[in-house]
Amino acid sequence: MKIRQKSESEFIIVMASLMSLVAFAIDALLPAVAEISKTIHIVDPKNNQLFITMIFLGIGFGQLISGPLSDSFGRKPIIYVGFTVFVLASFICLFSTNLEMMIVGRLLQGVGLSAPRTISIAMVRDRFSGNYMARVMSFITVIFLLIPVIAPALGKLLLDAYGWKSIFYSQLIVGVFIMLWVWKRQPETLVLEKRKKFKLALFVEGLKEFVKYKYAVIFTIFSGFITGSFMVYLSASQHIFVEQYHLEEEFPFIFACLAISIGLATFLNGKLVVRMGMFKLVSFFTVMFTVVSLIYILFFYGESNPNIYILLIFFGLQFFSIGFLFGNTRALAMEPIGHIAGVGAAINGFVSTIMAVPIATFIGSYITDTALPLFLGFFVCGMISLLLILILKLRRN
Repeated sequence: MKIRQKSESEFIIVMASLMSLVAFAIDALLPAVAEISKTIHIVDPKNNQLFITMIFLGIGFGQLISGPLSDSFGRKPIIYVGFTVFVLASFICLFSTNLEMMIVGRLLQGVGLSAPRTISIAMVRDRFSGNYMARVMSFITVIFLLIPVIAPALGKLLLDAYGWKSIFYSQLIVGVFIMLWVWKRQPETLVLEKRKKFKLALFVEGLKEFVKYKYAVIFTIFSGFITGSFMVYLSASQHIFVEQYHLEEEFPFIFACLAISIGLATFLNGKLVVRMGMFKLVSFFTVMFTVVSLIYILFFYGESNPNIYILLIFFGLQFFSIGFLFGNTRALAMEPIGHIAGVGAAINGFVSTIMAVPIATFIGSYITDTALPLFLGFFVCGMISLLLILILKLRRN
C-alpha cells in the first residue's frame, strides 16, 4: 500500500508533532519536579535539574544510533524503534523509587526520543534545501513551540487532579497517536536507491564527510552554545519562578508567554528568511541576544532580582532572538550535507546536545539566589557565537 500525504501543510504538522514529543516529555513535567523530588526522596534541590539535563544527554547519544540507521533502513522504521524504547523508559520513570532509577529512565527516554527528533530533521532535508528548507523548518518550529505554551499548564492540571504519574501516561497516549498518524499518513522520504548499505563504518565515513564542510561544523558548534543557553533556562526556570519569585501557580502561564515570544520570532523568520537569507538573520539576532544579556548584567550585577515584569521583558527579548537562531542554524549546518542527511543530523544533534548539557549544568549550578548567572551564561555563549560568525565572514571574504 502506497501512503499518500495530502499536502505540504500536513507534512509540516507531522514533522512538528514528531519533534514535539521531546518538548512534551520535558515541559509537561516542569510543574511536577518538586512533587517528584519529594516522592523519590531527593535531598538536594539542585539535583532536580537532572530531570531535564539527563533526557537531553540521552537524546545526544541516541542520535548517533538513530541517524545512521535511518540512512540504511529508512526513516520510518527507526522512528518506531525509538518510540518503543521511549515507552519502556517511561515505565521505568513511573516506577522509580530513587533518583538513580529516575535518571536511568529519563536518560533512556532521551535515547528513544532521539529517533523522532533527529529523523524528522533528516526527513525535511530529504524533501527541501536552501532558504526554503529554513522556511519549512521555521513553520515546523512554530507548531512545535505550541507545546511549551500548553504543556506546563496541562502538566499542572494533571498533577493537581491525578498526581505526577498521570503526566507520563499522557505522554504515552500522545505518542501513540502521533505514531499511528506517521504510519497511516506519512510516506517514507528516503527512497531505496538513496539508502546506504549498513556497515559499522557508516558513521565514521559520515563523520569524515561531515567535517569537510566548514558551515556544517561551525554552525553545529554554534547550535551547541545556543542550545546550552536555552537548556539552562529550561532546567532552572522552575527554581527561578517558584523558589526565587514564589510564583508556583503562575509558573505554567509565565512559561507559556515566554514560549510565545520564541514562536512569534520563528513565524516571522519563516516570512523573512527567503528574502534576507539565513546568514544575515543569524548574524543580526546573535548580536541582539548578546547585547540584551550585557544590558541586564550592567543593570543588575551585584543586585537582587529585579521586578518580575522587568525580568520577563529581558527573557522575552532573549527568546525572541533565539527564535530566529534555532531553525536557521540547524538549516545552515544541514544545507551542505543533504547526501548524508541522517548521519549529518545525528552528528549535528549529538555535538550540539553534548556541548549543551555541561554548559547548562555548569551555569545552572550557580543559580541560587538570583537569575544573574543565567544572563552571564547567555552573554558568554553569545560572544563565542559571534566569534564563530566572524570566523565564517573572514573566510568568505
